[in-house]
Amino acid sequence: MSEVASRQRFLIISNGHGEDWIAAALAARLVQNSFVEAYPVVGSGNAYGGICPVVGPRARLESGGARTAKGSLRRDLAKGGLAMLPPALRFMRSVRGRYDRIVVVGDVMVPLLAWLTGHRDLIYIDCYKTGAARLYSPAERFVIGRTCAKVFCRADNLAALLRQSGIDATAPGNLMMDTIPTGDYDAQSRRTRPLAITLLPGSRGETADNFARQIAALRQLPAETLPDIFLAVAGDVSVEDLAEAGGLRRTTMLSTEGDDLGSLSDGKLTVHMLRGRAMGNALAASDIVLSQAGTASVQALGLGKPVIHMTSPKDRQSRFLDEQQLFGEARIAVPGQADAVAQALAHLLESPDERLRLGAIGRERIGGQGALDQVLAALGA
Repeated sequence: MSEVASRQRFLIISNGHGEDWIAAALAARLVQNSFVEAYPVVGSGNAYGGICPVVGPRARLESGGARTAKGSLRRDLAKGGLAMLPPALRFMRSVRGRYDRIVVVGDVMVPLLAWLTGHRDLIYIDCYKTGAARLYSPAERFVIGRTCAKVFCRADNLAALLRQSGIDATAPGNLMMDTIPTGDYDAQSRRTRPLAITLLPGSRGETADNFARQIAALRQLPAETLPDIFLAVAGDVSVEDLAEAGGLRRTTMLSTEGDDLGSLSDGKLTVHMLRGRAMGNALAASDIVLSQAGTASVQALGLGKPVIHMTSPKDRQSRFLDEQQLFGEARIAVPGQADAVAQALAHLLESPDERLRLGAIGRERIGGQGALDQVLAALGA
């Protein structure tokens, strides 16, 4: 028997941009001793580049799979979202029996697809539910119970509820904190000012608009209080679109670092850009984060970085409130106008004690590392 044939075969399924990065970090550990393929249900799956092969059809949704905006599901369906289901179902049926284990990273949608296509014994890593608000519904417990052999939750109360339904579930820690992406980028060497911030404008349809509002807020700060600025650019986001939206010019000077994307400037502001896969490098060198991202916001808070988040009338309030109940004061939610963002940012820049206080709340609310090793142990890897 060949070495490849004797190795365990894993399929990792993820359904979202942040989920892709979490799953890719897991894949990077598994490929050391196992054969791994990845099926990113939504988007390009760039996070898996250089780690493992990507298989299966990929859906393109206007929302990118996010459910933070009102009516996002309805709009996705109206613009052809249902067309993603037949290819996904066909693929899921075609891989039955092909792998020793299937690992799901995301929300309950993939276990639902698995149930419809006859899959059982999944390892499910639930990145969606926080445990701070709504718990699993009876329908969700039914689907999880019929498809999953082991579930890793973000909170003890979520795991306890599943165990009451006879499901093997545990909450060993926050896997998001084990899988913060780092890359080839020296953010610290670019520091010239007392403080620094990282911009995370998101990875979906309104990314350029979010960035424009963040830049408008920074332009309101006095020159003497401006921080160093880093921008983590998600894989599918166009730097040219960001530059145009922010009224900035892109420099052509690049370092030899693989994740350096150069900088944007208007003569007053300089924004150092890096690939999203090196986001952790920027967060480590920053004091504050302006974020419209999902998973990345959680990771920033867990690292003790206060986050300023812009609200919108388009937000789905139930999801926003669920998240805010978990994040507490550590995520400062302000209206998405430049004045409000600038005021919140100026307050934090001027208040080291407040930064420390909010950072401590974020670390406590999000939890620490340790889940990845328990997931690997459950997989026998």
